[in-house]
Parts: sequence; C-alpha cells; structure tokens
Amino acid sequence: MSEHTVPTRSASPGLRLSDADREAVADRIRAAAAEGRLTLEEADERQQAAYAAKVEADLVPLTADLPAPPPAPPGPRTLSPDARRRLMIHAGLGLALVLVVLVRWVVGPVSFFWPGGPIFWIAVSVAAHYWYATRRRSRTT
Repeated sequence: MSEHTVPTRSASPGLRLSDADREAVADRIRAAAAEGRLTLEEADERQQAAYAAKVEADLVPLTADLPAPPPAPPGPRTLSPDARRRLMIHAGLGLALVLVVLVRWVVGPVSFFWPGGPIFWIAVSVAAHYWYATRRRSRTT
C-alpha cells in the first residue's frame, strides 16, 4: 500500500487493519490539516480515532469529507528479462568493438586518439537502446 492510499476493500469492511493502513489515514488527515481543510482540533480527534481503529469501517468516516489523495508518482522504469538480455548483448558487442578499436590504435602508428569517434557513437547507440527499451516498456504496461 502506498503512502497516500486508504484501504478501499469495500467488500469486507470488517477486515482488520494493519499499522500501515492506520498510518496512511493519519498521513492523509495531517495533510488535510496542513492544507487548512481541518482545524487542529478536528485533525487531532481524527488521528486519535485512526490510531484506535480496528477494522476498515472505522476509517471510512474519518476521510469521507476529504478530497481523494493525489496519485502516486510513477515508479522507476524497468526492463523485461527479454529486453534486458537484448540490451546486454548490444552492450557486450559494443564493448568488444571498443576493445578491437583500442587495440588497433595501440599497435598502429597513429599518434592522435582516433578511436574517440567510434567509441562515442557506440556509447550513444547503447544509451539510445536503453532509452527506447524503457519507454517502450512503460507504454505497454
């Protein structure tokens, strides 16, 4: 349960509460008081009732007249196992190519660092692959 959610299992209002359920309602009451929606006395009474609540039905009237909490921010983007495997293959091939280019530069007669260009574009391709894979994953879920 996230920080600003309230239990919403209306099918079983007699369900026992956890400490996290009580704390989420108390947080919501504190936020309402901070916004000026509740007086300090009202907030204190409601918080005491929230911490004394035993079942979900006890919490419902405490926040019924308050606006719904804002939605939780999206979590970090993750890759599916298949997308992660493809990205690791891409990164491994890029690393192998960087090593080949660096070895060629070390054994060659050229004194300036010419592998900088190819290494830059290999890094850009791996970063773009990661960016695309995370955006694609978030659109499909």
